[in-house]
Amino acid sequence: MGSGRTVREASLEVFRAHGMTTVFGNPGSTELPMLSELPDDFRYVLGLQEAAVVGIADGYAQATGRPALVNLHTAPGLGNAVGALVNAAANGAPLVVTAGQQVRPMLNLEALLTNPDATVLPRPAVKLSLEPARPADVPAVLARAVHAATSPPWGPVFVSIPMDDWGAEIDPVTEAVDLVTARRVHQRAAPDPAGLDVLVEALDGARAPALVVGGDVDATGGFHDAVALAERLGAAVHSPPVEGRVGFPTGHRLFRGPLPMAIDPVAKALAAYDVVLVLGAAVFRYYPYVPGAFLPAGTRLLQVTADADQAARAPMGDAVVADPTLTVRALLDRVGPGPADRVTPPAREELGAPTPGGEGRVSAEELFATLAQEWPEGGVLVNESPSHRAVQQARLPIDRPGSSYFTASGGLGFGLPAAVGVALADPSRPVVATIGDGSLQYSVQALATAASLQVPVTIIVLDNREYAILKWFAAREQTPKVPGLDLPAIDHLALAQAYGVPAESVGTVDELRAAVRRGLAGPGPRLVHVPVPPADA
Repeated sequence: MGSGRTVREASLEVFRAHGMTTVFGNPGSTELPMLSELPDDFRYVLGLQEAAVVGIADGYAQATGRPALVNLHTAPGLGNAVGALVNAAANGAPLVVTAGQQVRPMLNLEALLTNPDATVLPRPAVKLSLEPARPADVPAVLARAVHAATSPPWGPVFVSIPMDDWGAEIDPVTEAVDLVTARRVHQRAAPDPAGLDVLVEALDGARAPALVVGGDVDATGGFHDAVALAERLGAAVHSPPVEGRVGFPTGHRLFRGPLPMAIDPVAKALAAYDVVLVLGAAVFRYYPYVPGAFLPAGTRLLQVTADADQAARAPMGDAVVADPTLTVRALLDRVGPGPADRVTPPAREELGAPTPGGEGRVSAEELFATLAQEWPEGGVLVNESPSHRAVQQARLPIDRPGSSYFTASGGLGFGLPAAVGVALADPSRPVVATIGDGSLQYSVQALATAASLQVPVTIIVLDNREYAILKWFAAREQTPKVPGLDLPAIDHLALAQAYGVPAESVGTVDELRAAVRRGLAGPGPRLVHVPVPPADA
């Protein structure tokens, strides 16, 4: 006998229990039963295309450190979102992604809007892909999805839900819905004592130690702990070759910049150190293929990661599978300042004046140097201008936790919607998005969300009318005359204004400075179009 409590009511309680009362979505007919008369304590954030929806949720989940709820439209909507799910997986964004499914009586008929392989379609872009066997299983499956999304390594989990499941009643005797809703899974693991001993012994005996601090240190709350460890050791600090978050202040005296991306250059960069400890990052995300020794002679590499597969696939070094921040704190309780002959890391070279961009243009160096001068207290940078990534890292220091986001997948379309999601997560922190003109087009629909919700985000579009990063790779890989690397002229001001976002174009540093100040003053979004020189200029 039913209790009168429906699957939908029980599922909403699961979401409430985990603080997931913001729904990021683009609705379709198969989602209407879930969304009908959404309770007042829930907020629906509309995106006009599914890649933008997932990108907004990605930024929101990373910035809040909590799982975010995404609602997509059966197979077509999920298909549109798969690329963004690849980004979210690489970024470690804990998303619970739901999609409607045709009613159960018509699944075998493959009626219109049936997803015949619902759990297969998003793989391997998600950690887990589920469809409940019975309507009564929906709340438990959703709870499982939450716990899976927030278990190391964090990432998206998909659940397909037949649209007639929501109205089904749940038997209070045979279904443990309340128990499922109330349970918690504590996911952070301290380091194994034997593994910790290995790390301590190596660091205490090192003459020239280095730390490679990854984004998972920031995600797990260890930004300042990593600083304390580096200062205790007197160690040089690098960021990994490609990383979505900044785990160590890039303006710190011990920071030596990002490692190069390829195998041989990484080994050469590590030759100055006898012990290298990689914290909260893969070893390593290499690209392009430049073969050589993985590690220089005389250098020992160690890794701490919460991702067991990341540890298993590393080409070198002993690994400790544990929460990176808990491990750093454990190291702080045990390591000393090291031997008297410990080598002091060499200072970084000072940067000269930025190279000007020429008549009517601002160079990327000038842009990021100006941003550094105008950077607001508590500001957050979301960057998706790949060809200018190195310039940004050199010119605009990131010195606070949770202050920088970049896609770790190598795919485009993350930056603009993620900036909207980050700003939604904490409107008190000014958010600046630096987006390439090519990157902008992948999920430009996020402008509509920013405008409708008056999200406080300043969007700076670096317009060189080309896929400059691809031209760099084409030169590197000796593949001349590749088509499709130049972009047509796009009226970015008209595009922004069509979505309801105020916009202006600038051609000098002074105009840029004034435009940035206007953007940061709010109250809502603002787009600043900046023509920059092409890569070969």
